[in-house]
Amino acid sequence: MNKSKTRGFAPQSEWNKVNWRKLEMTVFKLQKRIYQASQRGDVRVVRKLQKTLMKSWSAKMIAVRRVTQENKGKRSAGIDGVKSLNSKQRLTLVANLKISKRAKPTRRVWIPKSQGTEKRPLGIPTMYDRALQTLAKQALEPEWEAKFEPNSYGFRPGRSCHDAIEAIFNSICKKPKWVLDADISKCFDKINHDALLTKLNTYPSLRRLIKSWLKAGVMDKETFSTTDEGTPQGGVISPLKRECSPPWNGNGN
Repeated sequence: MNKSKTRGFAPQSEWNKVNWRKLEMTVFKLQKRIYQASQRGDVRVVRKLQKTLMKSWSAKMIAVRRVTQENKGKRSAGIDGVKSLNSKQRLTLVANLKISKRAKPTRRVWIPKSQGTEKRPLGIPTMYDRALQTLAKQALEPEWEAKFEPNSYGFRPGRSCHDAIEAIFNSICKKPKWVLDADISKCFDKINHDALLTKLNTYPSLRRLIKSWLKAGVMDKETFSTTDEGTPQGGVISPLKRECSPPWNGNGN
């Protein structure tokens, strides 16, 4: 059986024979080049590398692995009921990942908040959309990591609450300072889609894909609702979109 020079093994090989370290290094090198191009403001190179990553077999393999094996919600089904894929089904999912496919609605479930009796909505995309969102995140994240404020810690890779605590301590340990704790009511539920897509400013096919996720709608039991604003809580790419979103609703407010 002929082996692919880029993949390192035949596509029909067993899932557990994959050299994941090699694939991770391939994707990391691409992401590093996207980050460096974004740092120097070379938009043309950023877009070219992002398109390469979105088509990369290595990136697709890692995206499917994270969604179907590593993620805590790997056994959560979307509206199509698909969950707990076996090795053959994972390879099939990798082969079928295409940026041109339209997103399906998310399945809404209600989970209790940490305090009180209130519940918050959680949107669960289909397994396919989760894998595609992970792939898109791999392409977008390095571009925006080069632009984000160095002292922001929300939903950032390689950062945690402990890093935020350390930054606060280093800022206030020399002299007393005021601390502002603000909570904007329904902030992410009211994000303007057009403003978010303008802020992302990505290439057309990826923009259409992200717009389809935003406009996909939700299924709450057997009731379908449109999503004309806001970002769903529960999607793989949702935290990144929230970090990228402008601090206003698109109407100057």
